[in-house]
Amino acid sequence: MLEQFKKYIIDNTGLSENEYKELEHLVYSLEAKKGTVLLKENQICNKAFFVCKGMLRSYTVDEMGKDHIIQFASENWWIADRSSFYFDEPSELFIDVIEDAEIVYIHKEFIKTAEKLSKNFVSFNTLALQKNIRQMQKRINYLLAATAEKKYLDFIETHREITYRLPLQMIASYLGITPESLSRVRKELARKNFKP
Repeated sequence: MLEQFKKYIIDNTGLSENEYKELEHLVYSLEAKKGTVLLKENQICNKAFFVCKGMLRSYTVDEMGKDHIIQFASENWWIADRSSFYFDEPSELFIDVIEDAEIVYIHKEFIKTAEKLSKNFVSFNTLALQKNIRQMQKRINYLLAATAEKKYLDFIETHREITYRLPLQMIASYLGITPESLSRVRKELARKNFKP
């Protein structure tokens, strides 16, 4: 698990082996079972999680107790409440494990130290945040304006590798539609001989 994370960091950030060695003491690993809650609403998110194996999700819960999924994170994806992580604000999200997982996590100290060691890491982190902003903007636009079918087709295209690992009610929650609407969309697409 730690080797997978090390390879990801070195391959994607431009950090050298020696620079990474200076960060190793700031890297932690965790094996977590399905259902494990890693972050609760109103806690400060002081960890960013990197998924080596399995899957996590972040979500909010409305006054009626209904989940609204914000993000799925499978292998080689990061997940955190970034507002809470970077600004030390109480989290508005929950993060939990939806498939048994092997996780590596870091604290802000890892990022600050890596940025001091390497300008390449600064560029990597800036680009990662920019991509996250772009993805969230696209997601907001889809939630507000796209049809249920368009949302589902985009989800399949963007998250093809995890589509079959998720229960339909979680996909519906992520798309902001009811499970019944998602079933109708899937039936209509099947009628058109659509194969994801």
